[in-house]
Amino acid sequence: MNDVKLAVLGGEGTGKSESIYSKHLYLEGKQLNLEVYDPCSQPQKAKFSLTSELHWADGFVIVYDISDRSSFAFAKALIYRIREPQTSHCKRAMESAVLLVGNKQDLCHVREVGWEEGQKLALDNRCQFCELSAAEQSLEVEMMFIRIIKDILTNFKLKERRRPSGSKSMAKLINNVFGKRRKSV
Repeated sequence: MNDVKLAVLGGEGTGKSESIYSKHLYLEGKQLNLEVYDPCSQPQKAKFSLTSELHWADGFVIVYDISDRSSFAFAKALIYRIREPQTSHCKRAMESAVLLVGNKQDLCHVREVGWEEGQKLALDNRCQFCELSAAEQSLEVEMMFIRIIKDILTNFKLKERRRPSGSKSMAKLINNVFGKRRKSV
């Protein structure tokens, strides 16, 4: 069973709630243990170091409110922090899966952040992007989570291919440099 850890980040008022959720689910024939952590509503996180989340999470959902430009600026800062070149911050050597979500689409009549701005930020930072209304589109929210979980599982598969066990990779390196090993006499 794969453990998938997902952090949902964004500023206050973006439609998130401070919680930790755990759920067992099946996706593409595999049993998963999903943990979703939403830390950003906590007052002590106001300075937003993210160090513990970067080490803990396999992927991130970054949420902003389309009717609040400052929440978009906060989302942008979160993405930049996650995508910082120093991989020492990250839990894994591979780049984390990130999904940027413009929430409160039902408030489009007071929109401050255009769809194109969200899409551009996502493309520029190697993230997926969607806009929705969590209050009115529960199916889209579910599909959003499935999408990011699939990205995380793809990263797990790529990591497994890239990192064979130490002794096997060393044996391959020696064989490549010195040729096949001869029988001992």
